[in-house]
Amino acid sequence: MILVTTPTGDIGARVLSRLAQSDRPLRVVVRDPAKIPRDLIGRVDVVEGSHGDPSVIAQALAQIESVFWLPPGSPASASAQEAYVDFTRPFCAALAGSQVRHVVGISALGRGWPKPAGHVTASLHMDDMIAETGVAYRALACASLMDNLKRQADVIREGDVFYQPTPGGLKLPHVAKADIADVAARLLIEADWSGVDAIPLLGPENLSFIEMASIMASVLDRPIRFQEMGTDDFGGMMQAAGASEGMAAAMVEMFTAKNEGMDSMVEPPSRAITPTTFRQWCEEELRPVLSGSLP
Repeated sequence: MILVTTPTGDIGARVLSRLAQSDRPLRVVVRDPAKIPRDLIGRVDVVEGSHGDPSVIAQALAQIESVFWLPPGSPASASAQEAYVDFTRPFCAALAGSQVRHVVGISALGRGWPKPAGHVTASLHMDDMIAETGVAYRALACASLMDNLKRQADVIREGDVFYQPTPGGLKLPHVAKADIADVAARLLIEADWSGVDAIPLLGPENLSFIEMASIMASVLDRPIRFQEMGTDDFGGMMQAAGASEGMAAAMVEMFTAKNEGMDSMVEPPSRAITPTTFRQWCEEELRPVLSGSLP
């Protein structure tokens, strides 16, 4: 049986949907069972609660062989350490007495980066903690997510502009959540791997935000532009949106590290496992959101 955490989150829901197409028995751990898609009711076993709760995760792991692990990363957490590492401790403790043999986790690029990197530093610490339990572990080391631009849907719709605390001409890797979910589901279904490793997921090409604005303009048929913002302004914006001071600071650290080259330290053997181009993502994911055809 496979356990899926954060099954109603954007990545977790996609992983669950793909796994449901297989014949593998499935279980989810979720705070609000009413958010599970109706077509999956009866198809999946449901454990109600937080997967950061020791009693809940211990119950959820019964008879489980493989786990998709993703902390919610609550912006209200005091720090990235609390949001990822401390949240994951009960899971690691429960693994010792379980039947779990394979874990697939969502992580980040940045192994070997010599400076603090906020969310990335915490995610890599989480990876190490899971690996030390003795399970076979695959950390999906993700580049920046294309899908995060949907958080600015209203700004794009109303002002034809989007913002990032990054120089407009800096080329960076970007990956689609759909591709991440495909890789995760495949690993969970096949489960013919062993040991501990990280799989870099960089998308098919590196793009600057200026280039992304041009692609968005072409797809959306409107004059989209990119506007760089300062990291201090970005941190303030995060706090205004509800993030704690610690989580906002961790985001600033992460973007600073990306701007300084953290995501360019690794090149995977192939980028074909994450084939969705930014243009395709704009057509399939962004345009429907802006037109109001998706929630």
